[in-house]
Amino acid sequence: MATAIQMAKANVDNGGGPFGALIVRGDTIVGRGVNRVTQHNDPTAHAEVVAIRDACTRLQRFKLEDCVIYTSCEPCPMCLGAIYWAGLSRIYFAATHRQASEAGFDDSFIYKEIPLAIHERSIPTTQLALENAAAPFVAWIANANRIDY
Repeated sequence: MATAIQMAKANVDNGGGPFGALIVRGDTIVGRGVNRVTQHNDPTAHAEVVAIRDACTRLQRFKLEDCVIYTSCEPCPMCLGAIYWAGLSRIYFAATHRQASEAGFDDSFIYKEIPLAIHERSIPTTQLALENAAAPFVAWIANANRIDY
C-alpha cells in the first residue's frame, strides 16, 4: 500500500491526479497505474483502470482472478466496475471516497444516478428499440468459437 500512496504523491508532483494503484499476483507486482486523466485527455484513465490494463497486457489475459489490487483511494464507481469485470480477488484501499471528495474528487453524484430509473437520470437516455437490437447477442450465442467472460 505504501508504494501505491508513493506513486500517487509522485504523480501529483509530476502534474497528474492524486491516485495510484498496483495489481499484485502472489508476491509480484504485475500492474501499475497512476491517474492519467489530464495527461492523456482520457476520463477513463484512472489509476485502477491503468493498472488493470497494465496487468492484463503483461499477463496476456483479461481475467485477474488470482490477483489483488492495492489502491491509494477507495475506487470510484467506474473503477469498481472495472475491478469486478477483471475478476480481481480482493481490494485494498487507503483513503476513503469522502477524503477524495474533500479534495475535489466527488463521485457521489454517480452513486445517486445508478439506482434511478433511466428516465430520471440527469443525462437524457433513450432506448431506440430497433427490430434487430438483439442480433449481436443472437450471433454471440451461436458462435461456437466465442470466449466467454
